[in-house]
Amino acid sequence: MRLGLNVGYSGARMRLDMPLITEADRLGFHSVWAAEAYGSDAVTPLAWIAAQTERIHVASGIMQMPARTPAMTAMTAMTLDHLSNGRFICGLGVSGPQVVEGWHGVRYGKPLVRTREYVEILRTIWARERALEHHGEHYDIPYEGAGASGLGKPLKSILHGRPIPIYLAAIGPKSVAQAAEIADGWLPIFYSPYRAPKVYQPSLDEGFAKAGGGKSPARFDIAVSTTVILGDDVQKCLDRVKPQLALYIGGMGARGKNFYNDLACRYGFESAAKTIQDLYLAGKKDEATAAVPNELADEVSLVGSKDRIRDRLAAWRASPVGTMILAVGQPEALRTMAEIAL
Repeated sequence: MRLGLNVGYSGARMRLDMPLITEADRLGFHSVWAAEAYGSDAVTPLAWIAAQTERIHVASGIMQMPARTPAMTAMTAMTLDHLSNGRFICGLGVSGPQVVEGWHGVRYGKPLVRTREYVEILRTIWARERALEHHGEHYDIPYEGAGASGLGKPLKSILHGRPIPIYLAAIGPKSVAQAAEIADGWLPIFYSPYRAPKVYQPSLDEGFAKAGGGKSPARFDIAVSTTVILGDDVQKCLDRVKPQLALYIGGMGARGKNFYNDLACRYGFESAAKTIQDLYLAGKKDEATAAVPNELADEVSLVGSKDRIRDRLAAWRASPVGTMILAVGQPEALRTMAEIAL
């Protein structure tokens, strides 16, 4: 099992803990992952990190597909890959309708269709076997729709690329199956090694079967983000995990269209998920946080003493997870995970 470092996205101010990142590089961590929502972007931090590290891969976890044309993402990925000497990993996601339509101002559309077309276009550009031409439901290249000049020309990238690994963020059964079919890796959120294998395995098996060619878990990386907090008081540690769970389960999506709330329900926390959402949408964020079950917070994180973290890591080792992307702010926790996991 490989280790990654999750630097996430910004709060009100953008900062990177470069000493922590360079320590992860020194310790032999596989990758460092930057994200984006509707504040800082995922690309700029990765360029900054790549310039100050030597071995660690730089990965987007995730770049929002609706925010960029496929060609722009392909160009960005190739540029970062060249400048980092082949260390870039392209993590993608469709985001949700609130961000896509409310922030980027584009149609949310059909996420499965968009994802399939997007991945196909990226791989066509990177392969450079032919000029880019794609006429699908979401992307029309060269553009031939209303208002077209008629001068669009199929082009081939000036910059030569390679088959950069593509990881897809996915939660729903159909999107997880699609990730297993067309991607090199999968980025689940709030992964519980106790529940997720049962919840997700049918979708993964379906995707591998559709891919054909002998695709299997051995050729597919499940890369999960996990909060790690080192401390003697387990309850205090869990209380630090809960605000993010409350934010996503309660507030990241409209009522009836919250993928994270749906996931909590599929894990068996239906009653708690409803309570968290009711409280969060009513503006009672502290109460929503308090309503997050200890059991859920504990299953999706690694917290407590070094011995407790070592013991609970056994469930992750027994799961199909290939890369653990650690959300960690303590240098001692970083070094502890390197000692017991690498």
